[in-house]
Amino acid sequence: MRSARIQRDQGLGPLVLLLLLVGGHVVSGTESSDYSEAEVLPDSFPSAPAEPLPEFLLEPEDAFIVKNRPVQLRCRASPATQIYFKCNGEWVNQNDHITRESLDQITGLVVREVDISVSRTQVEELFGLEDYWCQCVAWSSAGTTKSNRAYVRIAYLRKNFEQEPLGREVRLEQEVLLQCRPPEGMPAAEVDWLKNEDVIDPSRDSNFLITIDHDLIIKQARLSDTANYTCVARNVVAKRRSSTATLIVYVDGGWTEWAKWSACGTECTHWRSRECQAPPPINGGKHCSGSMMESKNCTEGLCARTLAPGMGVAVYTGLVVALLLSVIMVLCVGVLAYRRRCRHLHGDITDSSSALTAAFHPGNYKPPRQDNPHPLHPSAPPDLTATAGAFRGPLFSLQQGVNDSPHKIPMTTSPLLDPLPSLKIKVYNSSTLSSLELPADMCIGDGEILSLKSVGTVGREREYPGHTLSREPGLSTSATLGNLGGRLTIPNTGVSLLVPPGTIPQGKFYEMYLIINKWDKTTLPSEGSQTVLSPVVSCGPSGMLLNRPVVLTLPHCAQLDTPTPDWTLTLKTQTHQGAWEEVLTVGEETLSSPCYLQLEEECCHVLMEQLGTYSLVGQSCPPQPACKRLQLALFAPRAPCLSLDYSLRIYCIHDTPHALKEVLDLERSLGGVLLEDPKPLLFKDSYHNLRLSIHDIPHSHWRSKLLAKYQEIPFYHIWSGSQRPLHCTFSLERGSLAVSQLTCKICVRQVEGEGQIFQLLTDIQETLPPHSPLPPGGSCLPSSQVGPYAFRLPDSIRHKICASLDAPSARGCDWRLLARSLGFDRYLNYFATKPSPTGVLLDLWEACHQGDADLVSLATALEEMGKSEVLVVMTTDGDC
Repeated sequence: MRSARIQRDQGLGPLVLLLLLVGGHVVSGTESSDYSEAEVLPDSFPSAPAEPLPEFLLEPEDAFIVKNRPVQLRCRASPATQIYFKCNGEWVNQNDHITRESLDQITGLVVREVDISVSRTQVEELFGLEDYWCQCVAWSSAGTTKSNRAYVRIAYLRKNFEQEPLGREVRLEQEVLLQCRPPEGMPAAEVDWLKNEDVIDPSRDSNFLITIDHDLIIKQARLSDTANYTCVARNVVAKRRSSTATLIVYVDGGWTEWAKWSACGTECTHWRSRECQAPPPINGGKHCSGSMMESKNCTEGLCARTLAPGMGVAVYTGLVVALLLSVIMVLCVGVLAYRRRCRHLHGDITDSSSALTAAFHPGNYKPPRQDNPHPLHPSAPPDLTATAGAFRGPLFSLQQGVNDSPHKIPMTTSPLLDPLPSLKIKVYNSSTLSSLELPADMCIGDGEILSLKSVGTVGREREYPGHTLSREPGLSTSATLGNLGGRLTIPNTGVSLLVPPGTIPQGKFYEMYLIINKWDKTTLPSEGSQTVLSPVVSCGPSGMLLNRPVVLTLPHCAQLDTPTPDWTLTLKTQTHQGAWEEVLTVGEETLSSPCYLQLEEECCHVLMEQLGTYSLVGQSCPPQPACKRLQLALFAPRAPCLSLDYSLRIYCIHDTPHALKEVLDLERSLGGVLLEDPKPLLFKDSYHNLRLSIHDIPHSHWRSKLLAKYQEIPFYHIWSGSQRPLHCTFSLERGSLAVSQLTCKICVRQVEGEGQIFQLLTDIQETLPPHSPLPPGGSCLPSSQVGPYAFRLPDSIRHKICASLDAPSARGCDWRLLARSLGFDRYLNYFATKPSPTGVLLDLWEACHQGDADLVSLATALEEMGKSEVLVVMTTDGDC
């Protein structure tokens, strides 16, 4: 047994001996006898560790192809027996690899490095939504390792800026915002700002701030900040410069202190002066208002003036002569006036009928009298009290429209000569007003419609301050209205103007207009974080005096069905100088507020007594972000398509009838057709862009020309509402003219927000019937209604309701309860200041129920108030 153990020990070899030496002693033959059977060493030991997996020392990086220059991708791994590239799931040919091999001096492992080249043609030939990518795969005896993917994209930079800075004039120490949205590019462009061609560095001048959206903010404008500012965008491809914006910082002038009073002069006065030098006006600033010189009596009225010898006689003589001349002039004027009156009474009686029949004479008719010494002139309207027969053309014309009453003014039933002494016609012809005034005793029955135009304006478009009344049917309407009132409506837009009876003074007629301003012809009312929620609408004439409020109805796109208010809504008006001013903020009305705004889910109604240009804007009310209602409309070329190219256009517009009508008219002019009804989308004030992408294209027959995986519309463009109808185009190409079927999906969503998907299945050669999503009844509403036909509530019922509810009631059963029943009680003080609160409430009810003015809703409110006597009247005279 002992010899067997020795032999085993002797057969252990040098490795076991080395281990034993490390343990601290050498086992001899005699010592081995001391070990038990359990301590016998094993017959074999583990082999040396295997070769590790490859580890990448260098991985391929993302690259951009500039113009036509190919890019190089490189990777390095150790230990590695082989390294190959795989691009878009396919192995790159071995001959396209450039391989280098070396030995790591520290580890003694093999290091392998491989390069490949990627050309522009390879990237362009890729089909699908995914970008071109490559990765390395390395082998060793232990297995394989893959590197990260490196994406290769074609670099570009568009020429046009999405938004360029605009020049402006600002006051000293005012905050300035210059906006810049660089052109679309790959990679995204970096932006610098130049001030007179010098780069602005906010780290050196803390008065400047460049935001994450590339806007330049000047915290407090200084005189030295008057300069030319340019936004410069650049990437690896090119550099683009925006148009230069000139910023002028002005200073309004201020007075210095008054100088000392001068010595008392011979006229018993002294004076003092001041200068506009504290500070002086700079860069076009306003000059000081007020007088530079001031004088006053220096003796408190006790100054005794003395005349030089001989001057007293001269003074009194001059006064007597002046008095005599005045008397003579008065006598001469009286004689001339008397003679002129006699001549008129003698000559005009024979031709007095022309005043009544002028409107019905042919255009070449001239009255017998030819020596009228006072021809009409637009700049000096004459008094026609006694010279009605001197008109050489129609005084006014009576035109019967579609909605006109068959009745006419009974001009031929009265004596021909009797009305002449009381006939008074005043003609107004100015840039702001156009009216005719008829005597109060001239009866005009209900339903009689006048279209009156002052002399010299027939056949011309009337111009108003800042506007030319457009005759395009889709953007404007006009009508001549009088004391009976009426309603102007622009069909299919949701915009209307209600002029209640009695708004225009008795006997006066005005040519009133209603215009939707085009975006490219007006400045927008939004500023800062505000967004435009309604079209910009002008109504006029602007200088018109109103006896009671009119009601302007505007559609809006604010989402209002949230449980907590998340909008701050403001009504703005535009001044004659073009600036926008706040009229009121909803919920912050006071007794001095000139308007009342009734808000509904899709529109608002504004009670106002001053015509002009108005728009509704809003901004988020913290802590919740507000949402705008948008519509997504998908258009395609009209069939049949004779080209291999095919495009799909998606518009992102406000959810208002006017915005949709504008896009439909635009696409109609371009030859496009609407593929399906627009889809709604809630766009949140979250600073995230709107992303559009196309999917599931049949690549065997179609290919997309889009280089990127998706397109985006910047958040600011949508939220500000300052752009024309925004859209994205997906350009496709079919394999041959025989391909006619197209199926795909188009996804539109706000990043981290809501979205919509269009499921498209169409035959591009099939002619589709015209598709219009406009409401079927919208086009049936007339553009103007005049007189009683414009109102649902008869005038007799209106007067009896007002008589019953205007007077305050101790039980509260008066106009205030009616306001609460109709939902018009947000700010009752506005109605309380009116002569007839009930009448204004009924005007607002007419505007709110333009399309469905059912008297039952009003009758129900009156019944709940216990006004049975009014219900009897409505049942008898009305249409309940």
